[in-house]
Amino acid sequence: MLFKLKLLRSGWGGVTDSRHGAVTIAFCAFFMQVFVEASSWWSLAMNPLLIPEAYIIGGQPLCSQLAGLSKGQKKLCQLYQDHMQFIGEGAKTGIRECQYQFRNRRWNCSTVDNSSVFGRVMQIGSRETAFTYAISAAGVVNAVSRACREGELSSCGCSRAARPRDLPRDWLWGGCGDNLNYGYRFSKEFVDAREREKTFTKGSMESARLLMNLHNNEAGRRIVSDLAHVSCKCHGVSGSCSLKTCWLQLADFRKVGDTLKEKYDSAAAMRLNSRGKLVQVHSKFNSPTSNDLVYIDPSPDYCVENKTSGSLGTQGRLCNKTSEGMDGCALMCCGRGYDQYKTELVERCHCKFHWCCYVKCKRCSRIVDQFVCK
Repeated sequence: MLFKLKLLRSGWGGVTDSRHGAVTIAFCAFFMQVFVEASSWWSLAMNPLLIPEAYIIGGQPLCSQLAGLSKGQKKLCQLYQDHMQFIGEGAKTGIRECQYQFRNRRWNCSTVDNSSVFGRVMQIGSRETAFTYAISAAGVVNAVSRACREGELSSCGCSRAARPRDLPRDWLWGGCGDNLNYGYRFSKEFVDAREREKTFTKGSMESARLLMNLHNNEAGRRIVSDLAHVSCKCHGVSGSCSLKTCWLQLADFRKVGDTLKEKYDSAAAMRLNSRGKLVQVHSKFNSPTSNDLVYIDPSPDYCVENKTSGSLGTQGRLCNKTSEGMDGCALMCCGRGYDQYKTELVERCHCKFHWCCYVKCKRCSRIVDQFVCK
């Protein structure tokens, strides 16, 4: 293993026989659980302190002050201070991709604050939550692997992946590839740390959610790994390509997002069996693989605002009057209707290339119709 950390587990020390003491302990336990779930390492994407210089000067105090980190994640922060910037970048990449993939859905992956990031909606074990966990873990793999290649991290460098067997014998295997192996292992250690610290009663809903989170984290990492490919560059006189140098390269993250969106659409509903394992609700379907997404709760109603579930509703969202898809006004507005507005759209136009070497454009404006959900 790349990292060997024994995560400290703490429990309530002492039991009181009084009813008042039992109620107090139950309330405190509930409060602590809510507090933990209210903050997340995703907040690193929103944290303005994520600059390399901040971790060089007094790294340990800063790690303890970062919101959203569990005990194990804070220890990793102290050991690998230079990694934290890229964990934040990975989280930000995941959030942006989530918002792109769901831009035309009722739930559009909106961030609501800098602590919980996505709000209470993540406390529900829905397929939207499954996608968010997967794309975030994938983002960390992507960011750390590329940081290794760029020489940004002290504990890793270029990829040392084995030469593919199907690579032509006269092609060179080298270059400086993305260090997928390191990025994968570090993402697993850091992202999964929060879940592995938790201890719940076997067979409880909390244990089901823990298993769900770990499964989806792994699914996100595996998609990044599966989409990595061999990239080559030609060498030779006058571009003759008499020699090729090849290396391992991660796929564009948009491709990762597209693949995980397909996994979201086919996500498997799960439940706990008598042995405390997740099993598929509908046994007639094929069992989900390690690359598939799983969920344990139905999605909340995203049509209307609900502070309990964390749904923001679709009131005020733009919709497409002519579309019959999820972005269409009929579905996006949930039958409530829509308002029509005139707005001025400013865009670049009449672009010309000037030698050498720039493009100059004019700015044109036009009045367009916009449709907004009631």
